Amino acid sequence: MSTTLFNLQREHIAHLQRAYSDILTDHGLDSLAIYSGHASNHFADDHAPPFQAYGHFMHWVGLADVQHSWLIIQPGERPQLYLYAPADFWHLPTQLPDEPWVEAFDIQLCSEKISPPLSGNAAVIGDIERLPISTQQALKAEHHPERIVHALDELRLFKTHYEIACIREANRLAIAGHQASQAAFIGAAGELDIQLAYLAASRQRESNVPYQNIIGLNEHAGVLHYQHYDLNAPKQRYSLLVDAGRRFRGYCADITRTYAGPDAPVAFGELVTAMHGLKDELVRGVAPGVNFLALHEQMHHHLGEILVANDLFKGTAEQAVAEGITRVFCPHGLGHSLGLQVHDVAGLRHPDGTPAPAPEQHPALRLTRMLRPGMVVTIEPGLYFIAMLLDPLRNTSLPINWPLVDQLSSCGGIRIEDNVAVTESGFDNLTP
Repeated sequence: MSTTLFNLQREHIAHLQRAYSDILTDHGLDSLAIYSGHASNHFADDHAPPFQAYGHFMHWVGLADVQHSWLIIQPGERPQLYLYAPADFWHLPTQLPDEPWVEAFDIQLCSEKISPPLSGNAAVIGDIERLPISTQQALKAEHHPERIVHALDELRLFKTHYEIACIREANRLAIAGHQASQAAFIGAAGELDIQLAYLAASRQRESNVPYQNIIGLNEHAGVLHYQHYDLNAPKQRYSLLVDAGRRFRGYCADITRTYAGPDAPVAFGELVTAMHGLKDELVRGVAPGVNFLALHEQMHHHLGEILVANDLFKGTAEQAVAEGITRVFCPHGLGHSLGLQVHDVAGLRHPDGTPAPAPEQHPALRLTRMLRPGMVVTIEPGLYFIAMLLDPLRNTSLPINWPLVDQLSSCGGIRIEDNVAVTESGFDNLTP
């Protein structure tokens, strides 16, 4: 761990201590217990899926795979960590890393699962409903109070310098994977082999990725959350879309790139170039005081211009937006908050915790906040050829260039995504 990151993490822990003390005091609480969570086996099996600790636990403790553990926060006191570390010859026991947060905690390694000791007016948060009933009943505290969770979500929305450094490093590691994916595509690899190249270059196991990597060749690039990996390469290589990330100390990178293949129509390559330009323009629009919904609407306006300039729509950009054409070509939102979770918390709530839902005309938008320094967001415009969305328009009089749409449909679609921090004066693109 570098000296700079070491110091940043120390400052991060001190920041959390102050902020939590203020939140608990404001809500009349003497203590808060945060449960890490635990994995559950598949039904009728003795094997569990990959596990990720509760975000508010990870916010303090930079370990994403700690289970059956408790963190107790009390105003003015050192945090108490009860870390489940049973003697076990089937698995490697939990070990404490050489990191600053360890020095700031009173840590007890527990060989058995415990019920956390609480005092005074207390609350517990986390996935406590999956604990044994006897353990739940022993927790003499308010269970998962929304007012506390909303306040802590709001805290997490604004990243410390340490957190932004972690997201930047996650991006650096992920970019190596994206470069390897592009090279594998040039070498005519199939989806599974591109995925393996990504994992190898980004130095991670598939069970450690922050979300299932999307590796889509040709028409699969038009399936927004494509979930498979074909074993064999297609005969024609029209396109590759890679939406893949990486974790660093629990923090996520979420990057997407699209490439035109050797068999793609020339028009598709021109669209990829145009969408890179749109992404860059939208990144330049990130700044304090900018409403993310307005930035999302700006994406649709410029997407309309791209549709017109590339002959996909023979009307005007304004008509393409007004008639909902751009929403058919791009049905998802511009981006979302990013942090310990890929779709991080508080994006659809006002600062006081009340709902701030996506508008009816943009139901997939995951962030409706005014941008402020410390936020980290994704900027990910897209343009897709999705038959189930386009086909209902074929019998209308809308001036869509259907022959060109049909020619490009085998390419699936395009998404370009960067991770951007909001600074005091503008933006910091964490995806170099």
